[in-house]
Parts: sequence; structure tokens; C-alpha cells
Amino acid sequence: MKTISQIIVTMTVGTGIALSAAEQAQPPAPSEGATESSPAKVYFTRDISPVGLLKIYHKVNQDIKGKVAIKWHSGEPNGPNIIPVPMVKALQADIPDSSLVETNSLYEGGRDTTEKHRETLKINGWTFCPVDIMDEEGAVMLPVNGGKRFTEMSMGKNILNYDSMVVLTHFKGHPMGGFGGSIKNIAIGCADGKIGKAMVHGSTPENTWACDQAPFMENMVESAKATLDHFGKRITFINVMRNMSVDCDCMGVDAAPPKARDIGILASTDILAVDQACIDLLYKLPEDELHDLKERIESRGGLHQLEYGAEMGIGSRKYEIIEIE
Repeated sequence: MKTISQIIVTMTVGTGIALSAAEQAQPPAPSEGATESSPAKVYFTRDISPVGLLKIYHKVNQDIKGKVAIKWHSGEPNGPNIIPVPMVKALQADIPDSSLVETNSLYEGGRDTTEKHRETLKINGWTFCPVDIMDEEGAVMLPVNGGKRFTEMSMGKNILNYDSMVVLTHFKGHPMGGFGGSIKNIAIGCADGKIGKAMVHGSTPENTWACDQAPFMENMVESAKATLDHFGKRITFINVMRNMSVDCDCMGVDAAPPKARDIGILASTDILAVDQACIDLLYKLPEDELHDLKERIESRGGLHQLEYGAEMGIGSRKYEIIEIE
């Protein structure tokens, strides 16, 4: 079994992380063939702890100013795989004038109404700072600049109250998206629970989850673009590769047990680069750890998130990875 040190060999530019001779015999990572000319910087640490999170955040926080929204996933009650409370607490305490932000869910569960969502926040330990359920008082339409599927997206109204956003994501699988990274976090997570999320999922009254695979990925990218365009440079992205079940944290206690090892934390000011780098790292795991996540990603057409993200110009699939202690 390879260690993380063997998987992550050197820093490089273009296709992610350089491979050892043995690993070069494996199929290329999904970022092969990217055509963007300017690689983005993606920082990486193996230290999945409050200290590691703060170190990596300070590499990508240069434009985070004013009132700050920390967009994370509150999780269903007692979810076993959510980012640990001490890590999120440390980050929030380090960011002046910041609040955790979420929106209500479309599906029935512990978060589909504000009242139930507030109770879930208590159960899961999110009680150490203000938590803004952004659609508690309704929704607002934000433009999707250059969108092919949408011209605007319905978002939690309170998104307008913030100057900057830190997107703190638990990177893992997803029942519909194949994987959930930073794109998914803001695409579905900033959309309000009743209108925006239904738009992204392409739902109908007869079938809440009616959207085909490729359109769903494109809907997510365009929804994410609305948030990206709203904040401009004042948004940054952190992906925590820990407890990577094939299922989203929306599955709560029903999520499948993770088979992949914990890898680390990645951060970038480029949303596409950070998600691409996570996929590249994941695809370098041994087959017994990778198999279930790869099957989930590819059976849902999840890599189309990255393809369409490049087409929509939300970031670069080329990056250089910079490991920090």
C-alpha cells in the first residue's frame, strides 16, 4: 500500500502532481489535456487539524475582507463524516466579522425548514458562533453571466449581506454529482431551499430528482458561477479530503463508510483548480481505496463538472501544487 508521501511525489505544473516511475504506468489523471495557459496555485497540507487548516487558509486569504461568510455544510443530524467542529471553530475564530452560512435543504430531513435546521445545528455542535441560514427570510435572484442554461439563479437572500466568502468544503462523493467539492458546495449550498435548489436539480412536482447527469453538472456550474461573479476576487476555497464516503453529508448516519484514506487539505483562490487537484489526488490512490469513489464519480458523469467549469471560464484545470508543512 502506498503512503501519502509516495502518492505525492513532487510539486509540478500542468497536470497536477508528478508520478513515480511505477505510478506512470497508471491511467492519466483526469486533468490531462487541459489547455489553459496560466496554472493556478493550489496549496496542500497533510495536517488535517485546526493548525493545518489555519496555515493553509492564510495562503489564500489575501482578498477576504469586510463581513465574511464561511460557507460550510452543517450536515444531517449526527452525521459521522462532517468536518470536525474544532477545525471549523478555529477557522471562524481566526476570521474577523465572520459567520457560518448555510441554506435549507430541498429534500425532507433535518434541514428542510429553518426550525429543523436550527435544531440540527445544536445536535451537530455548530453553536460556537452565529450561523446564518441565508434563505430564512427568502431568496434573491443573482445573474448567471454568460450562462447557457440559466440567466439567473435563486439564492438565499442573506448572501447580499456579505463582502467576502470562504468556501470550506468536505470533499467526498455525492449521490447525484458523483463528487462534492467546492463547486457543489456553493452551487447547491448557496441556492435557497425551495426555488434555487429545485432549479439546479431540474426537479418537477412529480420527481424531485429529475435532472439527467450532464445537465445537472452544468446546472451546478452555472449556479456556482452566480456566486463567483457576485463576490469577484473576494472568495476563496478550501477542500478537506477526510472521511471521503461515496455519499454526501446530506446522507447523515446513512452514509456509506469511507474506504479511502484521509489525504489532506487543499486550498486555492481558483475553484476549478482546487476541485481538479482533489480529483487528481484521489485517482492516484490504490485500487482498493479508489474503486468505490471512482465508480460513484464516473457512473454519475461527475467529471463533467470540471469540463463544463473550464468551458464556462470559472477557473483553470491547470495548476501547480505547493505543499506546506
